[in-house]
Amino acid sequence: MHITGGGGEGSFKTRTPEIQLSDITVGGITTVVACLGTDGVCRDVKGVLAKARALEEEGISTYMYTGSYEIPVNTITGSCRSDIMLIDKIIGVGEIALSDHRSAQPTYDDFIKVVAEARVGGLLSGKAGVVNVYLGSGKRRLEYLIRMIKETEIPIKQVIPTHINRSTFLFDAGIEFAKLGGIIDLTTSSDPDHLEKDEVKASRGLKMALEKKIPIEQIQFTSDGQGSLPIFNKKREFIGLGIGSTKSLYIEARDAVLKDGVDLEVALKVITSNVAANLKLYNKGVVKVGKDADLVIVNKDVLTIDTVFAKGVEMVSKGEAIVKGTFEK
Repeated sequence: MHITGGGGEGSFKTRTPEIQLSDITVGGITTVVACLGTDGVCRDVKGVLAKARALEEEGISTYMYTGSYEIPVNTITGSCRSDIMLIDKIIGVGEIALSDHRSAQPTYDDFIKVVAEARVGGLLSGKAGVVNVYLGSGKRRLEYLIRMIKETEIPIKQVIPTHINRSTFLFDAGIEFAKLGGIIDLTTSSDPDHLEKDEVKASRGLKMALEKKIPIEQIQFTSDGQGSLPIFNKKREFIGLGIGSTKSLYIEARDAVLKDGVDLEVALKVITSNVAANLKLYNKGVVKVGKDADLVIVNKDVLTIDTVFAKGVEMVSKGEAIVKGTFEK
């Protein structure tokens, strides 16, 4: 989630604003993993850290990645390894852009060095040390990730490719990556009524991946919340920009159940226990004695969100936020 805002790719006026607490909680989200995006100049990792701490003070749990789209990676302490080791909230690196015209066009060796740095930082600190990889629509798709598996000793789950459902061309490559044991991440914050050409709706992508015998534990969803979102009319004409909604995360999991026939206990894993396991968030993802009391209560038949507790505190009641952020009205 882009908690300090994203966008900016249509000049300065297209930068999205920082997110507010209730924008997160009304979507049933109690734990955030924050990142930068394309802009690593006017936004920086320190700003993300400050916003993450602010949201934690307001009542939810926050973690983050160091870096942005580019390599060399923007860090706080001077290296990915030391950021992960020394800063409590930093659990990995990302989003590193590959196969995309907005990436820094890193060499394969550049990319592998970042993954290796992140892995060792994670090992030494007991964190995941993952590298979240933003995949564009380029023809190389997951080429660097496949080479990593074949040519190095780095485990396949050290990298998590996201936006894998931006096209069937990329989705098919993601399925092959998952068959090798990799994790695939589907983005939910697209306009479900006006998907971009060839885009795979996240709920449908989950169903398709399961039909192709991909273990559910290797699939997860990401909201991409607060990023900029193109808006199209019914003629597929671009009419403006919106902001990616964090509510889409739960909506797509719910749609997988109500529209695509996925069992509820299966669909929920892609936004709860799978993510907690993949990112080594040991107090998250399950309802169990000793874990954080992050609970979402939904209406039984339609599965709409009624009540949200974050760390035992009621944040949402009857679908409305009852705890607001510091500057919310």
